[in-house]
Formats: sequence, structure tokens, C-alpha cells
Amino acid sequence: MQSNEAALQSLPTDSRLLGRTAIVTGSSSGIGEAIARVLAASGATVVISGRDVDRARRVADRISAGGGAAHVVPVDLAGGYEEIREFAATAERQLGGRVDILVNNAGIYPATSTVNLADADLDAMLATNVRAPHVLVAEVAPAMATRGSGWIVNVGSWMSRVGVPFGAMYTASKAAIEQMTRTWAAEFGPYGVNVNTVSPGVTSTPGNAGSAAVLASMTAATVAGRPVRPVDIAFGVRYLVSEDAAFLHGTVLDIDGGITKTRVS
Repeated sequence: MQSNEAALQSLPTDSRLLGRTAIVTGSSSGIGEAIARVLAASGATVVISGRDVDRARRVADRISAGGGAAHVVPVDLAGGYEEIREFAATAERQLGGRVDILVNNAGIYPATSTVNLADADLDAMLATNVRAPHVLVAEVAPAMATRGSGWIVNVGSWMSRVGVPFGAMYTASKAAIEQMTRTWAAEFGPYGVNVNTVSPGVTSTPGNAGSAAVLASMTAATVAGRPVRPVDIAFGVRYLVSEDAAFLHGTVLDIDGGITKTRVS
């Protein structure tokens, strides 16, 4: 099994998304970076976003080095409503006035108990994980519906459907995004917009590199027997925005190595 970075560096290019434009939030590292690079490898022009401009530029440079097209539009999705709306407008301009694909990936995860969750962290989590996707969909989905085509993919979590003794607000925020997916599918689907969710399992990212042993323990009894790679999630997103998934509306695609449904020991 290739490492995540090796898989991303060896991506074959194809034209299945050629001519399409995409915004991927939280794409300066981890899952979002993988999604942006996979979409770009299939021909999409991608907006890279995040709070760290230098990291976002490095992702855009990797995409360009591989022959793809990417623009950097930084944003703090925990900011105010107008900041998010201005981000959407700027991203649309960078993409030539059209957004075909929106991937709501950005999220924050204070892994703490209920009593130890600071007020500021709670507010930031709700703003980033729930409010920002809602505002962005409100900004871009109407134009998709008018054109009669568009793809929205939200990133949920396996933790939204199991009980664990920490992260109550995080898991609730991911349950919220899954429900918003179903509602948006009903709201915009009849006008040609496909809205779906990918639900990652325990995923190894640069942000949790120091917890490799914990991740290995959590996934030892799964079918896959190892943590998910960000690129695995990116492949699922690419499928959901392809013509092959035209009849998927309001679906939650579990990319979790079997952690929510199976045990092998």
C-alpha cells in the first residue's frame, strides 16, 4: 500500500472533470489537499483555501507542477458572514465566473470532553463546521440550479453515528452536515444539483501525525486494519462529482475501512 503522498504524486491524469471548476474548503493540507489534487488531476480548475496562505500556495504549486490548474483564495471560515460571502465571490471570479463543484471539507476538531470545551472553541466549531457550509451553499447553489448542473460534496465523519466519550459538539456538527446534505439534495436536486456526503473513518493526516499509535489501535479491528488515507477520501469525492454518480442524491458514502459497520475481532 502506497503512502498518501506517494499516491498523490503518482496520480494518473485524465479528463473526466475537464472544464469544470471547484472550490475545496480547508484544502491547504490533509483531506482537503488530497481532494484538490485528485480533482485537479482529472482536469478540474480548483480554488485552494485555508487560513495559511503559504501552505495553500504550496498545494497550488504541487497541482501546477503536475500540469493542473489552481488558484489560492485564503479565508478564515470562522469569521463573519460577509467574510465567507466575499470568499465565495472572489473564488467565483478566480474560476472565471462559474462554480461547478463545492466541497465543504473545512472543519475543526477540539478533541476534548464536554466540560472542558472552551466557549471560544465551541463557537469556532459551529461557525466552521456548520455555519460556513450553509452560507457557501446559499451563495453558490442558486447559480448551479439556474444552469441545471452542479455538485456539492460535504465531508462528514464516522463519529456522527457512534457514541464516544468525547467530542460531543464535533460529532453533532458532523451529524448536522449529513442532515443538511439530505435537505439540500431535496431543495436543489430537482434543478440538476447533486448533493452528497463522504464520511471518513479514522484518517491519518499531518494534523494527527503524533497520534499514529492511537490511530493504529482504533483501526486494528476494522476490515481494512489501518487508518484511512486522505487520498482514499479524495477518490470518493471524485466519484460523487462524476457522471457515474448522477443518480446519487442525499447519499452518505462511508469511506471508513468498515469501522462503522464491521468488526473482525
